[in-house]
Amino acid sequence: MPTLLFTHIRPRRIRWALVLMLVMALSVGASTAHPQPAAAQPVPTDGIVCTNSGSPNAAFTLTTQTGYVGTPDDNVVFSWGFALSGSPFQYPSPVLCVSEGDAVTIVLNNTLSEDVSLVFPGQQNVLANGAPSEPQFSGSTVTSLAPVAAPGGSMSYSFVASEPGTYIYESGTNPMKQVNMGLFGVLIVRPSRGAGYAYNTDNSKFTADKEFMVLLSEIDPMLNRAVERGRPFNFNNYRPRYFMLNGRGFPDSIAPNNASWLPSQPYGSLVRVNPNDASNPDPALIRYVNVTGQDMPFHPHGYNGRVIGRDGRPLVDGSADISFEKYSVNIGPGQTWDVTAEWHDAEQYAENTNAVPVVIPNAQNIAYGEFYSGSPYLGIPGAIPVGAPNQNQCGEYYIISHNHSLFQITSWGIPMTGPITYLRVDPPLPNNCP
Repeated sequence: MPTLLFTHIRPRRIRWALVLMLVMALSVGASTAHPQPAAAQPVPTDGIVCTNSGSPNAAFTLTTQTGYVGTPDDNVVFSWGFALSGSPFQYPSPVLCVSEGDAVTIVLNNTLSEDVSLVFPGQQNVLANGAPSEPQFSGSTVTSLAPVAAPGGSMSYSFVASEPGTYIYESGTNPMKQVNMGLFGVLIVRPSRGAGYAYNTDNSKFTADKEFMVLLSEIDPMLNRAVERGRPFNFNNYRPRYFMLNGRGFPDSIAPNNASWLPSQPYGSLVRVNPNDASNPDPALIRYVNVTGQDMPFHPHGYNGRVIGRDGRPLVDGSADISFEKYSVNIGPGQTWDVTAEWHDAEQYAENTNAVPVVIPNAQNIAYGEFYSGSPYLGIPGAIPVGAPNQNQCGEYYIISHNHSLFQITSWGIPMTGPITYLRVDPPLPNNCP
């Protein structure tokens, strides 16, 4: 069994129904077990959790940390990560949010037993301790960019955030090892146009409090075990067994941000929207990020997304809007995609005035799902048989979204446990949803 490979084994989770009951208790506030972002502010239950800093001089201090990541098959895996100074390990590393034009400074303190570094794909004129960040070579191979010596070394990286968008920051030292061990995070540069825009373009407008992240990573536990034990690892044998979404696997992926039972995995991925209508005209924004070494065809059901930017560049050609609708979002290794998403009540089932054009079977012939409200009408809960588990709160809809490379939605062979989340459609506002 896979659990025999690890010296640290998590206690067995309570069975799925109870886990999902906890997951969907969205009215409960976020746990205080995980530290708050640098700028003191309430942590949202769902959506992106930004670590903010001052503007126009945005400064962060990160420290390499070691810790353990829980997996859906009840294992824990030793991992690395960048953490805010004075804060414990987390996976993935903090989401750093700055504004266009900010002079960004990120100090990296290295506590690991080998050199590390930081690289910022998409950022220009990056300085390391005030000098251009020059590559380090082994023969013709780039091995590092401005390395931070181990242990105890420190480096101050700086650049001007000149282009809004979604970016990756990660170790540039032995990235096949260090990035897959967890030395990566997301950098968001917000446009000068202000809140509710992903770029300085009309097609990037979104509802400001409906901003979400899909960060896809992978874990080969054999690599992590070798690193934990100080042993060499042959990368010819590298084979990921876990594919993570915001650092979690399903069903933990839809748990709230800072869920108490995931102290080192703070970021949930549940996307939560209201139907698009005259009172809610703007879409949500989903920032897709892929730090794995392979394509990740993420596949939301029930709606098309509109791709408005890729790799920190808006999809415009002069004044022409060249954004496009996409059903599956095919994110390549190291890519970021910015996608707006909205859901329309095309059948007008929110009002209970448009009859469902089929005869609904009686309860004896229905298998009630745990997210089904008992009624096909949005916002109108129906009767649930006595004893049937139910996590639906206010007649909302749940539409699954997942990696469509189906072998990757497993945890060492256990199906339906990997990069899976949901779009939760709440009834039109105002509603009684917690």
